[in-house]
Amino acid sequence: MSKKEQNFEKSLLRLEEIVSAMENADPDLDKALELFAEGSELVKFCSDKLNEAKKKIEILVKDSKGVKKEEFKDE
Repeated sequence: MSKKEQNFEKSLLRLEEIVSAMENADPDLDKALELFAEGSELVKFCSDKLNEAKKKIEILVKDSKGVKKEEFKDE
């Protein structure tokens, strides 16, 4: 998958395919290492995307003055 085509959903789907291939098939060592490397890159990409989205999330909260924005707080 080229960097231009890469998005979270496609990356997650490909990661699931890799996990399935590693669990259900018996790839030779070279193929297993190739899949592991690709999977590692996809995990980093997805993690970065989730962290980026998390930083952008704002929660709308009604209060007595109307609607106000609050930053997302990780619990």
